[in-house]
Amino acid sequence: MAARGPGLSRALGASPWPAWRQAHWGAKGRLKPEYDAVVIGAGHNGLVAAAYLQRLGVDTAVFERRPVIGGAAVTEEIIPGFKFSRASYLLSLLRPQIYADLELKKHGLKVHLRDPYSFTPMLEEGLGSKVPRSLLLGMDMAENQKQIAQFSRKDAQAFPKYEAFMNRLALAIEPLLDAAPVDTEAFHRGSLLQRLQALSTLKPLLQAGRVLGAQLPQYYQVLTAPITKVLDQWFESEPLKATLATDAVIGAMTSPHTPGSGYVLLHHVMGGLEGVQGAWGYVQGGMGALSEAIMSSATAHGANVFTEKTVVKVLVSNEGRAQGVALQDGSEVRSRVVLSNASPQATFLKLMPQEWLPKEFVERISQLDTKSPVTKINVAVDRLPDFLAAPNAPGGQPRPHHQCSIHLNCEDTLLLHQAFQDAVDGLPSHRPMIELCIPSALDPTLAPPGCHVISLFTQYTPYTLAGGKVWDEQERSAYADRVFDCIEAYAPGFKSSVVGRDILTPPDLERIFGLPGGNIFHCAMTLDQLYFARPAPLHASYRCPLRGLYLCGSGAHPGGGVMGAAGRNAAHVVFRDLKSM
Repeated sequence: MAARGPGLSRALGASPWPAWRQAHWGAKGRLKPEYDAVVIGAGHNGLVAAAYLQRLGVDTAVFERRPVIGGAAVTEEIIPGFKFSRASYLLSLLRPQIYADLELKKHGLKVHLRDPYSFTPMLEEGLGSKVPRSLLLGMDMAENQKQIAQFSRKDAQAFPKYEAFMNRLALAIEPLLDAAPVDTEAFHRGSLLQRLQALSTLKPLLQAGRVLGAQLPQYYQVLTAPITKVLDQWFESEPLKATLATDAVIGAMTSPHTPGSGYVLLHHVMGGLEGVQGAWGYVQGGMGALSEAIMSSATAHGANVFTEKTVVKVLVSNEGRAQGVALQDGSEVRSRVVLSNASPQATFLKLMPQEWLPKEFVERISQLDTKSPVTKINVAVDRLPDFLAAPNAPGGQPRPHHQCSIHLNCEDTLLLHQAFQDAVDGLPSHRPMIELCIPSALDPTLAPPGCHVISLFTQYTPYTLAGGKVWDEQERSAYADRVFDCIEAYAPGFKSSVVGRDILTPPDLERIFGLPGGNIFHCAMTLDQLYFARPAPLHASYRCPLRGLYLCGSGAHPGGGVMGAAGRNAAHVVFRDLKSM
């Protein structure tokens, strides 16, 4: 085991995988000079797009610049013996059709469902020998009400109604995730066939309206109001409101008081696993195992996936159509279409010859909001955290709360707002919002016996620091130490359990995973950058101003999270276009 202490962090960006694992992720098949379709980036959306296209008979190759596949859905052995979901770390949002169509279970995907799923311990002083309170939420509604009643009997009564209200909204919105947005341009300038196809895309919108019915105004408020306003109408207890509000700001440079933060919450409650609405889970072997299962499905049908193949340019024919890609090694690969799983900014501002794009479009892409509040810290420990609010069992075996998303500094929505305000001022939060997960509590294959891997999803940390400071090793360590001090207050002894850590600030997330500004969604999930307008108005149907080039990543509709929807939807649009070529 590595020596204890935070100084063990490996150099960021170095390949942490042993040679056998890198070889496993190497080229699947021999590189050919020409394919029907080329996908830039082997993130989960790119792999999903490739899998669907190949199943439809479209000869497809995927090019990934890193030595590992998965993009942000990746497992990496940062610290010897400890396997981390280095960036994304939880599964729920992956569309159920993708599970079924790609036969992911057959290709090795195994998921550990979490129940309970949320644990919020309190910092309460002056209790003498009493244990501080905590809020534990799971699938058992009666037990949830019992937990909430510690803080408010009124809230305990209201909680089932709130859950039903939000589930109905999720039910209405979900169909919009699985189809391209309405193509408003086709209504005005398209052929008759294109206009008819555009009309068909109205169906999910009409279905959503029917599901919401007379309650549409109340649901409209959820999508547009600050989440604090929505939650204040339902509840009075701050621990419950703050716990629920975390889903409204997670990954977003917004406060619970920011208008539109309700949609981010909705985005995070629309998933499910194993037929259980709203369930979240850990992938056996880490998130990279999901990417491997998708790749396995794609290659089983003949797709080719190549690692350490960096695309440097999209090739354009004299007629103004994408015709392949140029690689960093100097080779060129021709194709009928190109799909980019890279961000809109990387795709259009770095990989595309600018003369082929309208000036207004380029300006719009360059102005996308990519602000990110996230610093991800991956931690190896030699024992489970021992929370004052829920002391460990004798023998150190995981208790139910260890499998949860553990929310720290989340007793009050005002704490979340103050943490946000620090970042607005260019400072890492003094009391950062911390979502602590211990996937090894359910999947012991991730760490040596008795040890655990911990994921710390923290905010708020600005991309650019005030006073001309930069995110150097000193600033990284100072922030991580602050986070560890916060955890220590809830779970004394945590700091002495640390074996090693990996600190990923917004600039690190951008450099390593290609996330612009460190934004896990490629660009903010704000109402002005969703649906019709993602990534830009009139270009939300995965097609781009350059014919034959398509977006298939998180910067396209319906946005970020490990959903696969953008990859699946884009593949179907591409397939329809190929048939008409």
